[in-house]
Amino acid sequence: MIGRHRDGQPVTAVYRRVWDGPARAAAEMLGSASPGWTVLYSLSQRRFHAFCSWPAPQPVTVSDDTAEGLEERMREAETLLISEGLPRSSGRAA
Repeated sequence: MIGRHRDGQPVTAVYRRVWDGPARAAAEMLGSASPGWTVLYSLSQRRFHAFCSWPAPQPVTVSDDTAEGLEERMREAETLLISEGLPRSSGRAA
């Protein structure tokens, strides 16, 4: 049982809050739709972040305030990597 307790006192139930549930759900959906990326939502920054999971000369990370903006940044990064002729093992084509 989730709750607070002190020695000698009964357990008290505590409301379990899900912080930024819709934003976290949007990040999970975007990550599922984009297999070449790992997508996270930062509670502390209130910002979406994505990390590519295919080989690149340096780590590719993008971020944005909205899920829609992040998806646009992800597609821009994919287009840039493809135009530079870098290998891409997974993910959607731009």
